Amino acid sequence: MKKQMQFKKYLMRITPLALAGLLLFTQPAAAILQKGDPAPPIRLTTTSGQPITLSNYKGYVLVMDFFATWCLPCKEAIPHLNSLRAKYGKQGLQVLGVSVDEGSDRDVKNFINERRISYPVAIAGEEMQTDYGLRSIPTVFVINKKGVVAERFQGFSDQTAKTMEDTIKRLLAE
Repeated sequence: MKKQMQFKKYLMRITPLALAGLLLFTQPAAAILQKGDPAPPIRLTTTSGQPITLSNYKGYVLVMDFFATWCLPCKEAIPHLNSLRAKYGKQGLQVLGVSVDEGSDRDVKNFINERRISYPVAIAGEEMQTDYGLRSIPTVFVINKKGVVAERFQGFSDQTAKTMEDTIKRLLAE
């Protein structure tokens, strides 16, 4: 009985300390960017050396595709993105590929050539991935002409492709 009382006192002393430590040393997860949120600023350089900021796309509908060279659904989305750019580019659609690959630019450049990507591609650092609340790839953000997230797509399928194109048509008409 005496040992139980001592253990209980010990727990009463240590529990508040453990909770305080937990609260102090854990960081909140980044918020997931949602429809209607302003798109976070971007500062990137494309694989061809062109600097890019979000203001470059003001007045355009922007499809921003976060991908990796090793991701199969990412590879499947590329022909659709190339097609969207060809079909709606003159109406004000811009597409930006954003690689989350780590390592050399050469791998990404080779991937661009192999996959015949027709739009600019840049490599995102961890900060940008956090700002955009990236949890999986592919993740595609459709950003309206005012810089606001109009839609977010995770993964790729025929249904995603159709919904994405419908969203783009609607935004271009605004």
